[in-house]
Amino acid sequence: VQLQASGGGLVQPGGSLTLSCVASGRTFSRFAVGWFRQAPEKEREFVAAISWSGRIPYYADSVKGRFTISRNNIMNMVNLQMNSLTPEDTAVYYCAAANEVFTTPREYAYWGQGTLVTVSS
Repeated sequence: VQLQASGGGLVQPGGSLTLSCVASGRTFSRFAVGWFRQAPEKEREFVAAISWSGRIPYYADSVKGRFTISRNNIMNMVNLQMNSLTPEDTAVYYCAAANEVFTTPREYAYWGQGTLVTVSS
């Protein structure tokens, strides 16, 4: 499966952005999808993930209550709605696909190219 992440940009603190991950290739609805982020000089970290059915979302504690992950298997798309953004959310955001939900990057076999989110005034 091929993944394409988009939607990043510059946003002020307290603002919102929605990232999208569009898939093509193998049957997208069979895969769980995760979002990860990597800030400069930091390791890639888990942000959120959603099961293949879309019924079970998972969130890192740092984004719980601010970010919402959702998916549309007809459109082969997973979105990450990000609200109340802070400078600490600044990073390159990646979407990834795996056979089931994991919170560690190494478990994901398929990766998108990343989209930069910058939170700054």
